[in-house]
Amino acid sequence: MKNTINNNMILQKENKILRAKTEEIKKINSQEIKLLIKKMVDAMFAEPDGIGIAAPQIGESKKIFLVAEDVLHPERFDKENKRTRNFLVFINPIMKKKSSKKTEDIEGCLSVRGLYGSVPRPEKITVEYFDESGNKKSRGASGLFSRVIQHEMDHLEGILFIDKAKKIQKITPPHL
Repeated sequence: MKNTINNNMILQKENKILRAKTEEIKKINSQEIKLLIKKMVDAMFAEPDGIGIAAPQIGESKKIFLVAEDVLHPERFDKENKRTRNFLVFINPIMKKKSSKKTEDIEGCLSVRGLYGSVPRPEKITVEYFDESGNKKSRGASGLFSRVIQHEMDHLEGILFIDKAKKIQKITPPHL
């Protein structure tokens, strides 16, 4: 699917890159990674419903994903329908904890356009990762933020949400 806003291509589910495990990033603070982050930011924010993106979705088999900071304030986003271009970078993430309690919610994906399904995921998680400056971080997440992180971490393992989803439906969003 071609993106009319910035001509980035978000790979679709048929692409083999989306089914491969990604490579760990060795030089986190490199020019190459800074450029990759910029491409990912442009691709994610060009999509009206882009709240997370993993490197494989733009053809790079690397352990990195971004999450739009809007997911930290879904109540504001829903009421005001405003987006910022603020984002968090997760490089070489590792899931450290996940709650035994799971919740089910509807998910979609920029690489699986038109399909939506109910996916059970742990309600709360703790993830360790490096930020774009190479600082090691640990962060807890719950709600939508937790769901987006888990969805993007699946991408890094070659897993698409449709592999876990129940009741998959084909829906064409009005903005497409």
